[in-house]
Amino acid sequence: MNKKLLIISGTLIALMLFVIFGVLVPSGMFKTIQPHYQGQVTKATLPVAGPEDITIASHGIAFISSDDRRNNLKETDLIPGAILMMNLQDTTYTLRNVTPPQLTDFHPHGISLWTNEAGEQFLFAVNHQQRYTRHTIERFQWRGDSLVHLETIQDSALMTSPNDVVAVGERTFYVTNDHGHGEKGLNRTLEEYLQRSIAYVNYFDGQEFRKVAGGIAYANGINRSRDESKIYVASTTGRKIIVYDRDPETGNLEVAQEVNVNTGVDNIEVDEAGALWVGCHPQMLKFVAHASDAAEVSPSQVIKLTPSGSGEFTVEEVYLNDGTLYSGSSVGAVYNNRLIIGSVFEKSILVGIQN
Repeated sequence: MNKKLLIISGTLIALMLFVIFGVLVPSGMFKTIQPHYQGQVTKATLPVAGPEDITIASHGIAFISSDDRRNNLKETDLIPGAILMMNLQDTTYTLRNVTPPQLTDFHPHGISLWTNEAGEQFLFAVNHQQRYTRHTIERFQWRGDSLVHLETIQDSALMTSPNDVVAVGERTFYVTNDHGHGEKGLNRTLEEYLQRSIAYVNYFDGQEFRKVAGGIAYANGINRSRDESKIYVASTTGRKIIVYDRDPETGNLEVAQEVNVNTGVDNIEVDEAGALWVGCHPQMLKFVAHASDAAEVSPSQVIKLTPSGSGEFTVEEVYLNDGTLYSGSSVGAVYNNRLIIGSVFEKSILVGIQN
């Protein structure tokens, strides 16, 4: 009997230690949140909730990918998602829905902007159709003052849980698959809580998809370096940014380094100087609670990774809020001295004017 009690006690202690040090500590549950930002912040209300991703053109046009995920995952009546546009040269922060009207089943996630040598701009968006069961990449062109839909690209075998996309040409791109298990269920839940590294990155070469990087714990945001020689991938439950060397001829990726940042990284934006701006979830379990219940707040964070000449990165926390002002930040994009912060669920964006 004593031996059995010893085994049971040892098992319970081991389980408790795993929960504390294997789940709670990595999730940031015990992290101290001290809100700060060197500047003034304005909140701009959106016509559609869920500004999950934001990308900004060099002339100050911001494209915002927005979808009311909390409603659409719970209710039978779906609210259409949208691509919103805001001209950052206009200080009134006026927003306009530029979604082409023929896209009736449009629920965008990650987006990416590509500009060719002639100055033509192409926008790529991850789209979750048919109640988030059919996943596509929608390709657009920005013409004048309108977004024109060009085509839908799909691979149901490889693109089972797409999250973010980065264009490297007019019709070539990388897309993250944030889970190894595409369908919701126990396997997917265990993948998240055990921080299993089975997510991956696909490459579309203009003709077909293929897997080019794997072994990632929740492959989330993705972006390219200014010279396009590097691809950056956010590993959310891995709490790091993975830097890949990119072969421009084949599209193949090879791990160059991993930058540990000790927070739940989401979307990545790259500024004119080549620095990475990352929207983060510093307390990931609070974000999980916030996803189910809007009354549960989740801290918002934006970090900046500045590359040095030696290839290393300096990590700086630029923005932190305990969630009462703004919950579930997923992206931070910059234009001049303005920081635009988006969220997975909020019906607003934050516009910060940096001192």
